[in-house]
Amino acid sequence: MLNTFSVLSPHLKFKYKFVTIDNLGFKFHYRATFIILLVCTLLVTSRQYIGEHIRCITGGSIPEHVINTFCFFTTTFTVIRHYNESLLQDGVLPHPGVGPMYTEDPVKHHAYYQWVPFILFLQALTFYAPHLLWRMNEGGRLKNLVDGLHMAHLTEHYTAKANLTFGPKCTLLSQDTVDAKLRTVKREFSNHFMVQRHWASRHIFCEVLNLLNCILQIVFTNIFLGRKFWNLGPSFIEEDFTGKMDVLDTVFPKVTKCHFYKYGPTGSIQKHDALCIMALNVINEKIFTFLWFWYLVLFCVSVLAILWRMLTLILHNRSYKFTALILSFASPGRLNPQDVEIITKRLRFTEWLFLYYLAKNMDAHLFRKVLRQITDEMRHPNGDDQDSHHGIDTVDGDMDDMDDSDIAMVKMRYEDDQKNCHKKA
Repeated sequence: MLNTFSVLSPHLKFKYKFVTIDNLGFKFHYRATFIILLVCTLLVTSRQYIGEHIRCITGGSIPEHVINTFCFFTTTFTVIRHYNESLLQDGVLPHPGVGPMYTEDPVKHHAYYQWVPFILFLQALTFYAPHLLWRMNEGGRLKNLVDGLHMAHLTEHYTAKANLTFGPKCTLLSQDTVDAKLRTVKREFSNHFMVQRHWASRHIFCEVLNLLNCILQIVFTNIFLGRKFWNLGPSFIEEDFTGKMDVLDTVFPKVTKCHFYKYGPTGSIQKHDALCIMALNVINEKIFTFLWFWYLVLFCVSVLAILWRMLTLILHNRSYKFTALILSFASPGRLNPQDVEIITKRLRFTEWLFLYYLAKNMDAHLFRKVLRQITDEMRHPNGDDQDSHHGIDTVDGDMDDMDDSDIAMVKMRYEDDQKNCHKKA
């Protein structure tokens, strides 16, 4: 079993990603559902758990491997009038849907089992597709901005001027590098939306695509299973599984019939009636029953994700408390109320959403510094180059650790430096 699922081990291992570009709704689709469908694909293609997928009995008139192959690649069938639990209880019928038949008897053909592994695999790809589309549109912008800042809280204890690299993916930045990256984050936050004005709309489009894909896969699975998937979950819950026949036997029969025709010694056509054991349906019934409940959960999560996005669209520039609450979840710690009020009033939704993801991907104290720089630029849109004010921004962020005399002295030095710069200019 471990060897069978070893190909999935890279996906099943927990990988901590330093950069988050989507929400929980996305992860339900491209992580959980994608992995579940891949596991199901492996189960239905592995013979070591269920043996041969199909075995047919003809009384020895047809070689076993011939009839097995023929009945697997063509359709088997069951007789509808033999789905009678009373006759099964009385011993008149051996199996549900199997018994003597006449020419006019309606039958139900079963061919879906050939396509189950292909369908499950294609469904796995469709659930991954919206995430892939969003990742291509996002283009790694967040990662480029916050790369290396996940360990920035350690720079307070690292006084060297050079960056320190340890391990394949870990780099401890110097304080100068961190300050430079924070200025870059602030500058790119403003410049980014001059080019990428549709960043948030593309994110919303992919969220809607997740919901539409979930609905499409439910409808498609229902058609694929002969329109029996829609009520599979409720019927399964109501079934007591104490009789000779249950609700799953009509959708996933364990024993079916198969007719094989060949020429006899005199050239006449001979019909051979085969009884086929569908071992594969033992796995199929459990997979699709589980998927019914999972798709229900996934649909609810997808709808909630859309409702949440609509709520953020409505309240992001109307409610100061809403913005403060969202940013506090993304970046724990106390934010300056004036900064929160400014971004609530002035940021468009694209900028607001991008700022939220910055908060999720940065240390709290670094995000507060960047937020202070962004709001200062909004307060003085026609002022000097905001990078020249970085010193006072950083000082303001650290004033909580100074007494009044130190704060006054720092401000006097800063004002003197500014006067000297104006005189030189």
